[in-house]
Amino acid sequence: MEERLTTGDKLKEDSFEKNIRPESISDYIGQSEVKENLSIFIKAAKMREEPLDHVLLYGPPGLGKTTLAYIIANELGSNIRTTSGPSIEKSGDLAAVLSSLEPGDVLFIDEIHRIPRFIEEILYSAMEDFTLDIIVGNDSSSRNIRIDLPPFTLVGATTRAGDLTGPLRDRFGIINKLNYYTEEELMMIAKRTSKVLNVGIDEDAAYELARRSRGTPRIANRLFKRVRDFALVMGNGNIDLEITKLALDKLKVDSLGLDNTDYNLLKSIIEKFNGGPVGIEAIASSIGEEQTTIEDVYEPYLLQTGLLKRTSRGRMVTKKAYDHLGIPYIEK
Repeated sequence: MEERLTTGDKLKEDSFEKNIRPESISDYIGQSEVKENLSIFIKAAKMREEPLDHVLLYGPPGLGKTTLAYIIANELGSNIRTTSGPSIEKSGDLAAVLSSLEPGDVLFIDEIHRIPRFIEEILYSAMEDFTLDIIVGNDSSSRNIRIDLPPFTLVGATTRAGDLTGPLRDRFGIINKLNYYTEEELMMIAKRTSKVLNVGIDEDAAYELARRSRGTPRIANRLFKRVRDFALVMGNGNIDLEITKLALDKLKVDSLGLDNTDYNLLKSIIEKFNGGPVGIEAIASSIGEEQTTIEDVYEPYLLQTGLLKRTSRGRMVTKKAYDHLGIPYIEK
């Protein structure tokens, strides 16, 4: 399946994002309240010469959770070790990661909600007491081994905070939700990216790019990269409004940042289910997508923009969506 430019999910080309990633809280654009609080917590931890409390970052994909984890490590003056929930399949995987930590290190676990439950229980003592209890051997010959760990800070990231168990969530001292970005903030991000890459961009072009980026920095930077190509080949290298509109239209990203997949989802609900309400399982089957993909990637923005709504009976397409798609709306 073709990878979408307008998904907040990470793609293979994300080395581009690493090159433009801000390294300090002051350079990080958006999420003002989160930044302000984290700055205070980090300064307090350094003044006490203690590790920062464990941090949970949650919200839709592409809003800067990974970037914040790296910034936390930089601000603490610590090294960062990274892994993900799906890659920790057995207790030995977790033990290998934890035993490699140095005092004060930051351990970043992406998609932390996907850690198996039996491994999650091992993580509890590591987070609370900085110890690791592992059972080795089989049945009658099994024995418990306790390993002391250096003080560290766990930064967990998830798009599905509701899937975290209560005991795991309760062990995070700092919990922050990341919200969609405003068009003004995305404009600032586009202009910052242009400066880092030494590519000129006009003010109105930056605004056009921002308003089609679904409130998501990762999408803004991904679209910037593609528009830059059009500006280089079809213009003089500078990104102006005309080339931006041309590029985004060619990429089939409309004025609200919707692409063919979004249109397919909304039209499917309208044409096959009379606009809803309809269950998520039926929607997933009708467009050939995973239910979790719809819930994590497509739905949050469609809900945020008021094109879709959830009811107790299922999902419904709103009048705003009918108007946007140019389909006559019949009051129910």
